[in-house]
Amino acid sequence: MRAGPAGLIVLILMSLTAHAHARVRPETCDAPHAFRPAALANASTLNDLDWSPFGRAEKGWAIYAPRIASEIGAHCGPDTARFAKALASWQRRRDLGGEGRLDPATFEALKTIWQGRRPYVALRAEGRCPDPPDLSRLAAAGPEESDGGKIILLRTAALDALRRMVAAAKAAVPEAAADPERLTLFSGYRDPVDDAARCRSEGNCNGVVRAACSAHRTGLAVDLVLGAAPGFAVDSSADANRLWQSRTETYRWLVKHARRYGFVNYVFEPWHWEWTGAAP
Repeated sequence: MRAGPAGLIVLILMSLTAHAHARVRPETCDAPHAFRPAALANASTLNDLDWSPFGRAEKGWAIYAPRIASEIGAHCGPDTARFAKALASWQRRRDLGGEGRLDPATFEALKTIWQGRRPYVALRAEGRCPDPPDLSRLAAAGPEESDGGKIILLRTAALDALRRMVAAAKAAVPEAAADPERLTLFSGYRDPVDDAARCRSEGNCNGVVRAACSAHRTGLAVDLVLGAAPGFAVDSSADANRLWQSRTETYRWLVKHARRYGFVNYVFEPWHWEWTGAAP
């Protein structure tokens, strides 16, 4: 049977559509093939790299994978060729080779960028410890905004920004919306005298866990409840707990969006964020 004019037009359109689909194939995370060796190398170190990126022995870099992916613009998993390609591009722009393999030197460059976004770190690099704000400049979070309803103080502008960020996260992330405790505060402003006493009593002053000059003295730092791995507290720095938190949709949302609200993360602690809208 011969197709009429209308049928012929339909056949032509169908043929053009088929050719278009044949030419334009969706990119997969396994492509491009040239970066598969780097992807295999990343897959082997993701959970098994022996290193000390923050002065404490750790195994693998999976905890930091969401932050790395966000920084380099990767939308695929850390063990994929597409992630390796994005990392290679990032490395080349910074004269770090460009093989696409995550190594300690590349991580150190990333860490320098992340730490450089924290005004508190810049002051500490100059040997200065920020003075605490006058108590009149602090506002109290509401009982429903804090873990267990305890009184937590923050600078007013930081608290306002936090409230906007939490509202946006709750609207976008189902797990955050479903859990009333998710993204509540378990620490904010901490009096330097009390912090120093706690530092002395617990030990490890100025170590990876406790600092004599804490960012919390500024009234700009917050610790947020992200949940915890079974058997761990929300502020446990155990690798298993930090890895569990880094895999939550809440943390991954913060990694992508928190800077819009002025917050930056201390990457060793998924729960610790600092507002940069005011100088310490």
